[in-house]
Amino acid sequence: MIQLDLNHAFLKEDVKAYQDQVRAIDEALQNGTCKGNDFIGWLNWANNYDKEEFSRIKEVAAKVRENTEVFVVCGIGGSYLGARAAIEMMNGLYGDNKPEIIYMGNTFSSTYISQVMNHIKDKEVTVNVISKSGTTTETALAFRILKQFMEEKYGEDAKNRIIATTDKARGTLKALADKEGYETFVIPDDIGGRFSVITPVGLLPIAVAGIDIDALMKGLHEGMGEYGDADLEKNPAYRYAVARRILQNQGYDVELLVNYEPQMQMVAEWWKQLFGESEGKDGKGILPDSVCFSTDLHSLGQFVQEGKKVLFETNLYVETPMIDLTFPNDEANEDGMNYLAGKSVDWANKMAAKGTLQAHEETGGVPNILLTMPGMTSYDFGNMCMFFFKAIAMTTLMNDSNPFNQPGVEVYKKNMFKLLGKE
Repeated sequence: MIQLDLNHAFLKEDVKAYQDQVRAIDEALQNGTCKGNDFIGWLNWANNYDKEEFSRIKEVAAKVRENTEVFVVCGIGGSYLGARAAIEMMNGLYGDNKPEIIYMGNTFSSTYISQVMNHIKDKEVTVNVISKSGTTTETALAFRILKQFMEEKYGEDAKNRIIATTDKARGTLKALADKEGYETFVIPDDIGGRFSVITPVGLLPIAVAGIDIDALMKGLHEGMGEYGDADLEKNPAYRYAVARRILQNQGYDVELLVNYEPQMQMVAEWWKQLFGESEGKDGKGILPDSVCFSTDLHSLGQFVQEGKKVLFETNLYVETPMIDLTFPNDEANEDGMNYLAGKSVDWANKMAAKGTLQAHEETGGVPNILLTMPGMTSYDFGNMCMFFFKAIAMTTLMNDSNPFNQPGVEVYKKNMFKLLGKE
């Protein structure tokens, strides 16, 4: 369970004063009468997911791991961010887990696409294309290039090395997959992209990375209970949601998600999509941003400490690191660092976090919310997903906005299609 500490948040209102509003919104969410109620399948997904398909995910992932050097995930937004966040958090940035996982379909950069294609040309490759419609432009562009590459490389066997995660019955990609004979997995109709890491969208790449998806689903399931009570005294996800609204009422329009683990940076990118697309509408919402300390203390730390007071920090701490090591002794001590000899490097990281909190809170006057997760395991990731899902649903509904749509995203697409000459 994620632990929440609001003692450093400078809240000028009592969180409990919002209890009646929270209870009413939670009832609407649970009863399916809230705004966007056609996209709340994630609420009970840990109970309702297709067990047969889940088993097939594990079987296909095992086969891919046997015959693949590079697994290409072709998708954009929620179709890749969640999986990448989970894989990097749990395996680290330089883990020796095979196969290598590369992400395409998330950019129009010709340089990036060309370099990926050159990198994979002499390797054994499997492709997972992820798109509900099959017409998302960035993904469709990359997949055409990948499809032709796979067919030239493998001939008839290419169909056995392309996996489509798409709509269960309709759409361009579903039709192509049926025509070509690709293995397919289903994107549920009632779960939006930024919530989809807990579905085959995220579970297949995560399983291919050698990660225990049973434990992930267990963490998600237990999170349903831990973050399922409408009582603010018992539900840290809802208290966090209310604290965000209080802080925005106090004039803080930017939330800076802070972590102290480089392998959590893609978790922050996933979180930014989840929060930004959910509440950034109707002229409302908090701008989500992120930093990785202590690295970014040497770039943005000055602004946080002494800049304009527009932001609050949400610190996502990890109690137990994936790996720890002991700082060595050096008899010459020319660098003057022997005061750390024999001490845990993770301990030093935690002292940096403690000192930063003290500086930003006491001297900088910056509100800080503290979240602490037990570790960076598959279970922890699943549990974290439910925490943030419930929090963003509540905090957005408190603004009387729909947490589950993203109408603003369509504007750039219409302009882009016109400029590209699409009829």
